[in-house]
Amino acid sequence: MTFASYPSLADRPVVISGGASGIGEAMVRAFAAQGARVGFVDIAAEAGEALAAELTGLGQTARFIRCDVTDIPAYQAAIGDLALAHGDARVLVNNAAHDQRHRWEDVTPDEWDRRMAVNLKHAFFAIQAVAPGMAVAGGGAVINYGSISWMVMTPGLPLYETAKAAIHGLTRSMARELGPSSIRVNSLVPGAVMTQRQLDLWISAEALADIKQNQAIPEALTPEDCARLALFLAADDSAMITGQHFLVDAGWANG
Repeated sequence: MTFASYPSLADRPVVISGGASGIGEAMVRAFAAQGARVGFVDIAAEAGEALAAELTGLGQTARFIRCDVTDIPAYQAAIGDLALAHGDARVLVNNAAHDQRHRWEDVTPDEWDRRMAVNLKHAFFAIQAVAPGMAVAGGGAVINYGSISWMVMTPGLPLYETAKAAIHGLTRSMARELGPSSIRVNSLVPGAVMTQRQLDLWISAEALADIKQNQAIPEALTPEDCARLALFLAADDSAMITGQHFLVDAGWANG
């Protein structure tokens, strides 16, 4: 297959959370290949450093900062450091999340707070950190990662699904708040994406067969499928698209 190139992304500063593996890694690779100046954060230092070194060796621009996005002051400081290196972000991809399975009966108030912190809270405060620079630069794009899990009522994920449903409200509200500054805010909503984590922990051969049966297109979704839509939503081609939710789920039957 041959995929699109976006001239407007060349040299554009991009910040991606959770960029060391999975969907985040695919986005780091995709934006770097477009010539963007990519900065990304993750708690996985070894994987993040290796990815940045690999892309730099290819002549692309990728800078990694080890950071826990639930530490909001540290995360906002990392965004500031990336701005010093690459310029103020024109694209923010709020990708970092953690879909650990859990029983609703066992949830404590502290566990609730931890899961909201890793799946929702950081997205708002990252927007808060980048929006002033985007406004001065004439605009930008925020891409919030959601999930179809709450739409199809996946069991064993009540807190994750609550946070991901809230991403839709965050997207709509911030699209209105930031629209006057020509900053567009959209949600990218993946289906059952075959990341290595999902394959290792959750997706057996039987589960994959069931997923394909639920999808209109019975093929495995990949992180790259998500990254290609992220490129479009970040590029000038989507200049008048904001406040929307885009499903990349191969047409899940109950979506």
